[in-house]
Amino acid sequence: MQINKRFIYRLWAILLLVWQIVPTTVLANESGLETKGVLRVGMEANYAPFNWSQSSAADQAVAISNSNGEFANGYDVQIAKKLADSLGLGLEIVKLEWDGLPPALESGKIDAIIAGMSPTPERRQQIDFSDSYYTSDIVVVVKKDGPYAEAKSLKDFAGAKITGQLNTFHYDLIPQIPQVDQQTAMDSFPTMISSVVSNKSDGYVSERPGAMAAVAANSDLTYVAFEEGQGFDTKEVDTSIAVGLRKNSPLKAAINEALTAIPEDERQDLMQAMVDLNQRGPSKGFWSDVASVWSSYGGQFIKGALTTLFIASVSTLFGFLLGLLVAIFRSIPVAKHRQPLLYYLHKLGDFIVVAYIEIFRGTPMMVQAMLIFYGSKLFFNLDLSSIVAALFIVSINTGAYLAEVIRGGITSVDKGQTEAAKAIGLNHTQTMVSVILPQAIRSILPTLGNEFVINIKDTSVLNVIAVTELFFITRSAAGSTYLTFQTFFITACIYFVMTFVATRLLNLFETHLEGADHYKVYTSSSYPTVKEESSHA
Repeated sequence: MQINKRFIYRLWAILLLVWQIVPTTVLANESGLETKGVLRVGMEANYAPFNWSQSSAADQAVAISNSNGEFANGYDVQIAKKLADSLGLGLEIVKLEWDGLPPALESGKIDAIIAGMSPTPERRQQIDFSDSYYTSDIVVVVKKDGPYAEAKSLKDFAGAKITGQLNTFHYDLIPQIPQVDQQTAMDSFPTMISSVVSNKSDGYVSERPGAMAAVAANSDLTYVAFEEGQGFDTKEVDTSIAVGLRKNSPLKAAINEALTAIPEDERQDLMQAMVDLNQRGPSKGFWSDVASVWSSYGGQFIKGALTTLFIASVSTLFGFLLGLLVAIFRSIPVAKHRQPLLYYLHKLGDFIVVAYIEIFRGTPMMVQAMLIFYGSKLFFNLDLSSIVAALFIVSINTGAYLAEVIRGGITSVDKGQTEAAKAIGLNHTQTMVSVILPQAIRSILPTLGNEFVINIKDTSVLNVIAVTELFFITRSAAGSTYLTFQTFFITACIYFVMTFVATRLLNLFETHLEGADHYKVYTSSSYPTVKEESSHA
């Protein structure tokens, strides 16, 4: 269930426009804080040296509030600490996907965005920005031994395959390169690094600090900086970085005042220190890198896998129960000429459940997650936790699919079964419970098992609402180590083990319901002999 994140970003912009028109119950706190005395800061924790995640509190890292056992560090984190201290506030770091940062801010999930975000005119339409807390220039990251390592100007990149991060102004700068082969935008810097290292792309556009961190962590890379007039045509608003705040937030003036107390030389020294923390030696080989990633993030991988299994298991169960209720409701016979009022009420209910089925089967789970998680806070002031939202989203999504599966199982039972049940005096409820459903559920067991396996994998889309499942942890590890392929190799193995074991267990359960291969038939109580028959005879 993949979808272009640009679509989600635009969809959210439409919802924000509706929010401005339709009255809601969400009111900004007078202090600009959702929680008194605490500054909640959102960031990717996946964009070194500005922000990244790590498995310990080393080097003055700060615990990530929505991912137990993860810590955030980087230039943005250290700036956030300075601002919180200056304002006399506690600091809470919330890890979110890049596309989830603006809706999280608008809906009150966070109080500020400190994530290497530039105050572009498009973003200013949705949120306010503080004064700049860092200014840089734009470079192109390339392979050290590649054909563009010695480039001096944009003209030297003619014909090159260049990419940039999705929903950033970096990607919009690429057309300035003459005859460039602009590649599809990518979702993160680790992904772009992997693309360059594997020769899928010739380079990607980045700010200089991000390029410095990438080169420090990967000896195969270098970056091309440009003399004045030879590089990208940018404005100061593009290359500066500021704190994102809600419109008319009272925090803006206080943060601007706090920023003035941080001298420029201190900012530059701090950035260099964060770049140095990303310095890594040359790779010792694929398996050594895999072992290194596992030694640092093995505990997080296991926690993420357990969260994935928990969400998939509980959601499949509740989705099955929901689908069962919907399927039973739709199968209830109501005679129009005998009970006209009940007949029309049933028709209305049927229209509602069909609409539910079509909506949730016809839209991607990623979109549903964004709308439900952020929309519930924005429009109804209902602050769902990530895990509660995940269970709700996957359950109703699963219920929509299984409703039709179960209904198909019910209709597949021979009508003679229903007629025979009525002949011996059973009503509709008794017939359904004792005769129809046992046969229907047994016939759809393979589909139920398949839905469970699908849910194990589809929980990966929940990383857009910061659910700390396996894929969420994977992105953290890949973003911190820059060992993208090695990290995803570990994740692929874990997903395979989970789905393989789940499939085998479901097959055993199905075999158990079918009974043994041989059984005994007692012909009569008056005959003591027992005849053994094969179930395959």
